Amino acid sequence: MTCLVDTQRPSVGFAAIKLLESAGCVVEVPPAQTCCGQPAYNAGDRRTARDLAVGIVAAFKDFDYVVVPSGSCAGMLKHHLPHLFDEDPNLRDEADALASRVYELVSFLTDVLEVKDTGARYDGTVTYHDSCSGLRELGIKQQPRDLLRAAGATVVEMAEPEICCGFGGLFCVKYPEISVRMVSDKTKDIVATAADTLLAGDMGCLMNMAGRLQREGHKVQVRHIAEVLAGMTDDLPPIGEPRG
Repeated sequence: MTCLVDTQRPSVGFAAIKLLESAGCVVEVPPAQTCCGQPAYNAGDRRTARDLAVGIVAAFKDFDYVVVPSGSCAGMLKHHLPHLFDEDPNLRDEADALASRVYELVSFLTDVLEVKDTGARYDGTVTYHDSCSGLRELGIKQQPRDLLRAAGATVVEMAEPEICCGFGGLFCVKYPEISVRMVSDKTKDIVATAADTLLAGDMGCLMNMAGRLQREGHKVQVRHIAEVLAGMTDDLPPIGEPRG
């Protein structure tokens, strides 16, 4: 599970487990796992990122697949983590082996397990934000939309669903004015769809967009796609809203 899921929205982790078990998987969450190292990596702190990567490789070495409910974390593990060991051939081989088994959750369900319908039903109009890492590093575009339509949701596209929301990990901290402008442009695009629910596969994007939508006074529910596909929305408030 990702850091933001663990600390901000554990229900996403439970939804992911429910989806995987319903598809016939045996799911384990290694207690030794840590942050994937992406914040340190993006900040240029390769030493810390490498130290975390050593533990990640060890924690997941005996599993057939490593499934992540986040495009950005999956992208880190699959495309960037192995390069932390470019000067250590033995660890590089282990990291490459790990990378070959890493999948984002929705991609794993559709592309590996060939799930066409999760069995959940969602009677609503949704719009879907394509996170930068999920789309550009992992090729996730049609998969979530297919599963949403199978669940009965009406999917209305934004004018520019592929444009960054402005979160970008450390980007929003280093360049707050640019980030706010980007997320403000994104909320205009979201509201223009007239969808009642905004979905995405990355908690960072979702928290960023939910916060801006609320500050602007828009009544759009924000949820992680795993919660919708697992049929868990009735028991959970939208992201950014307090529990009743």
